[in-house]
Amino acid sequence: MLRSRRILLAVLSLLLFAHLAVAQTTQSDARDLIKSGNARYARAEYESAIDDYARVSPAAGETYAQALYNLGVCYYELWRTKDAVAMYRNAIAARGGRYPRASYSLGVALEDLKRPAEAGAAYREAIASSGKTYAPAYFRLGLITLNEDDFATAVTLFREALSRWPVQFPAGHNNLGVALARTGRLREAEREFATALSQSHTGLPEARHNLELCRSLLKTRARIQVASLLLIKASSSAVN
Repeated sequence: MLRSRRILLAVLSLLLFAHLAVAQTTQSDARDLIKSGNARYARAEYESAIDDYARVSPAAGETYAQALYNLGVCYYELWRTKDAVAMYRNAIAARGGRYPRASYSLGVALEDLKRPAEAGAAYREAIASSGKTYAPAYFRLGLITLNEDDFATAVTLFREALSRWPVQFPAGHNNLGVALARTGRLREAEREFATALSQSHTGLPEARHNLELCRSLLKTRARIQVASLLLIKASSSAVN
């Protein structure tokens, strides 16, 4: 009986060792595939990158979720937006619902498909799963609420985006200015347009137009006509 237990323990040890070896090999292979796929993505070889990412095994854990996200980005670049949506959702699920970048990219793709309500939910998911730190999601959600004429909420969201943005963000200041102007707060809007213009290295024509219009309205004390204020819609998805 004792000898049998020893044999069993030896077999179990061998099985455990074999499992660990396979797991380590899977992780190593997965990282190599991600690296290869990223290099191909950088050369705009999206179909080839898809081949690499698709070979990552579910056994690779979080690296598998990363591969799913990268597949989504490649599909998005190829204008296969519905496929991108599916992959972003799979990536989020693979990380237990906590993948802010994938949730954000999902929102961008859903906006492209003219599904703003679902896009807004995706941005809120990105915010929640990041511990309320994911600045781009606040920005895009601000655009959605502004287009819904919920100007006060848009002001709050653009301010939240700006407070979390790691660098200067002229588009954020411009859009905050638009939201403020549409609530009648022209003096505050003027400051935001001026800040956007000063932070821009290219002159930012939208901010220049908005600043001139805002100052004209203030000077003439005219009724607020803000329909021609220009928003800036920025979005990006990148592999990781």
